[in-house]
Amino acid sequence: MLLLLSLCLLAFGLYCCYVAATHAKYDHIPGAPRESFILGHLPIIWRIFKRNELIQDLFIQWAEEYGPIVRINAFHRVSLLILSPEGVKEFLMMPQYPKDPKTYSSLYTMFGMRFLGNGLVTDLNHDHWHKQRRIMDPAFSRTYLIGLMETFNEKAEELMEKLEEKADGETEFDIMSMMSRVTLDVIAKVAFGMEINALHNDQTPFPHAVTMVMKGMREIRVSFVKYMPGKQKLIKEIQESVRLLRRAGKKCIEQRREAIQNGEEAPQDILTQILKGRRFNILFQIVICFNKFSIFLGHETTSNQLSFTIMELGRQPEIVERLQAEVDEVIGAKRDIDYEDLGKLEYLSQVLKESLRLYPPVPGTVRWTAKENVIEGVRIPANTSLFFSTYIMGRLEKFFKDPLTFNPDRFRKDTPKPYFTYFPFSLGPRSCIGQIFAQMEAKVVMAKLLQRFEFQLVPGQSFEIADTGTFRPKDGVTCRLKPRN
Repeated sequence: MLLLLSLCLLAFGLYCCYVAATHAKYDHIPGAPRESFILGHLPIIWRIFKRNELIQDLFIQWAEEYGPIVRINAFHRVSLLILSPEGVKEFLMMPQYPKDPKTYSSLYTMFGMRFLGNGLVTDLNHDHWHKQRRIMDPAFSRTYLIGLMETFNEKAEELMEKLEEKADGETEFDIMSMMSRVTLDVIAKVAFGMEINALHNDQTPFPHAVTMVMKGMREIRVSFVKYMPGKQKLIKEIQESVRLLRRAGKKCIEQRREAIQNGEEAPQDILTQILKGRRFNILFQIVICFNKFSIFLGHETTSNQLSFTIMELGRQPEIVERLQAEVDEVIGAKRDIDYEDLGKLEYLSQVLKESLRLYPPVPGTVRWTAKENVIEGVRIPANTSLFFSTYIMGRLEKFFKDPLTFNPDRFRKDTPKPYFTYFPFSLGPRSCIGQIFAQMEAKVVMAKLLQRFEFQLVPGQSFEIADTGTFRPKDGVTCRLKPRN
């Protein structure tokens, strides 16, 4: 026992020396004081496990205190928070800085189940990623997406019909759940030709499976979570959800590939657009990865953006009135919204952009630099993880006046653009491939909602943000609807 205790103390001492040596490379960079290896991290650890407070809000305090480059010590790892437009431009716009391998490798698998694999989100090799992106780009071009307006209108109209059933001015319901289901229906049909009818059938397994996978994305941030007491049932359910979505995606892809090879008529969806490239030898893996990316992230982030927008508009009657006037002028009483109408809804575009500034569903991204850099006069050591947060930069006074005020006029065409401080879809070559798709869908849904209904938030909601793999309203968005006169 004495020998074992001595070995443990020796190992701990060596580890502490390693931590001290690692931290010493970054001591010239401002950051929270590290009185000791353990105690200096208690605020972060407490927020992670308490989970009712965003760690990014702590980082906002640090940014205001320590400046544009902030050191974050996490035991034997040190990361840097980059809150400088100069740094954002350098590291996000240039292809030589890959995504951080320590962060994104955790998304290859989820609790032993293949998850995103080496796809568009996680691929660290720029050349390999670029080949994938070139194959995918035509399916997300503006020209092709214009043809999806019929589906956007169809599914948004189904949502309006479901909302009409509740629009008596008294019924209270969570509209965030409705947004989650309609966006899942949209992405399933336009991407894979699947009619899952999540909006009409609350027993369909897909919404629950997606919710569980998003929980899994949150849980895997803690490397030892699978050994924690009480987590085994949750992990098993997450694994089953991954299997379900993989099976559905694999079946859909195999059937579509066979139909195309046999010369059969296939739905003109995104999957068909990709498979028509006939690079079947590499596309199976790529599209499986795209399947998860589109369903998990595309559906979830658009749903959360819509929910945050409604949450904020419920407290902004003047903005709602202005929006309704624009919708009445551009769309009037017609049922289907044309692509040309979307460009005329300028104030709605400003509102959606302002919503993404305050409530970005994906708060940031992480890069890796293998070489030494100097940003804002601060030397950044080689082999460092760099964290970029549009959520934090969007809430700093130095970049946005009165940052906590919801003000869509920040994004008028005649106002200065927030270069390299606003990037809800990331920036540069690794920016989100589905951003045009997402904003077209969001515009159609919001325009129809504003055209048909008055909405009122139920009092007592916290309006706080929850981190569930993506940012979403913590309490949902409970409201009452009534038809517009």
